[in-house]
Amino acid sequence: MFALPYNLAMKRRKIIVIVGPTASGKSDLAVAIAKKFNGEIISADSRQVYKGLDIGTGKITKREMKGVPHHLIDIASPKRRFTAYDFIQHANRSLTLIYQSDKIPIITGGTGFYIDALVGNIAIPQLPPNEPLRKRLEAKTASELFEMLKVKDPKRARTIEKSNKRRLIRAIEIATASQKNTKVRPLYVYDVLWVGIETERDALRNNIYKRLVERMKKGMVAEAKKLHEKGLSYKRMKELGLEYKYLALFLENKITKEEMVEQLSAKIWQYARRQMTYWRRNKNIYWVKKGQNPKINKLVSNFLGV
Repeated sequence: MFALPYNLAMKRRKIIVIVGPTASGKSDLAVAIAKKFNGEIISADSRQVYKGLDIGTGKITKREMKGVPHHLIDIASPKRRFTAYDFIQHANRSLTLIYQSDKIPIITGGTGFYIDALVGNIAIPQLPPNEPLRKRLEAKTASELFEMLKVKDPKRARTIEKSNKRRLIRAIEIATASQKNTKVRPLYVYDVLWVGIETERDALRNNIYKRLVERMKKGMVAEAKKLHEKGLSYKRMKELGLEYKYLALFLENKITKEEMVEQLSAKIWQYARRQMTYWRRNKNIYWVKKGQNPKINKLVSNFLGV
C-alpha cells in the first residue's frame, strides 16, 4: 500500500473538514467550497467506498459533483470488508496528490471515526484480523456485542452503531488486542478548519424521511436486487447496515415495504442523533446553518488567508 513517512511536510498543512448529520447537506456545501476555493473532496463514508452501493448510501452523482474531483468513492468491492486502516491508507495517498496539485483538501462524510483518525484526533492500531476471535463473536447478538464493547472500550461504545455487528466485532477486536500494536499516525501535521452544519431537529427528521422516499423512487430496491444477483449475500448486506440491512430483510420477505420504510426511517434518525452527539464533543467546530454562504465563505477565506 502507498505510504509516505510521518510528518513529511515541514509546515502545517491546511485542511477543511465539513461535518454534520446525514441529510444535512454536507456534500453540497463541500462542492460549493471546493468550487470557490480550488479544492478537492475526500469522502469519509464507510459505505460510499463500495462499488454499486449508490442509491442506498445517497452517493453523490457526477452531476452533483459539478466537476470537482472526489476521492475514496467506488474504490472497494462490497463483498470485502473495508476497514478504518484501509481508509487512512487511501486517504493519505489522496491528500498527497491534492497537496502536490496546490489544491485544498476538503474532508466530508458521515463516518466521524474515519475523519478523526485521518487528522490525528484518535489513533487506530495497525491490526490484522483475529479470525478465531471473530468466529466466536459472530455467534453473539449485536446487543451482546455492544455490552462487551461498553466494558472494553466505553468511549468507542458511545459513538458506534449499536446494531452493526461488523463494526462491533472490529471494535472489540481492537480493544482486545495488545496496546503494543503499531498505531496509524497522520501523514502530516494539520491546521484544520472544522465546519459543522446545524439543522433544526424536526426539519432534519423530515429531510431524512423525504430523502428516503426519494431514494425508494429512484430504485433503491432494484439496486439491492442487482447487488444480490451479482453475488452480494443477504448476510453481507445486513453487515453493511442501515439501508442495506432493511433492504435485505425486505427481499427475504421478512418485512413488508411499508415496514421497511418506517423502520429504516427511524434507524436513520437514530444514526443522525448519534452523529450529532459525536461531533458536539469537538469544541473546534464552527456551527453554521445551511444556506449561510457568506458566513461560511468568510470563515474559509480567513482560514486560508485569501
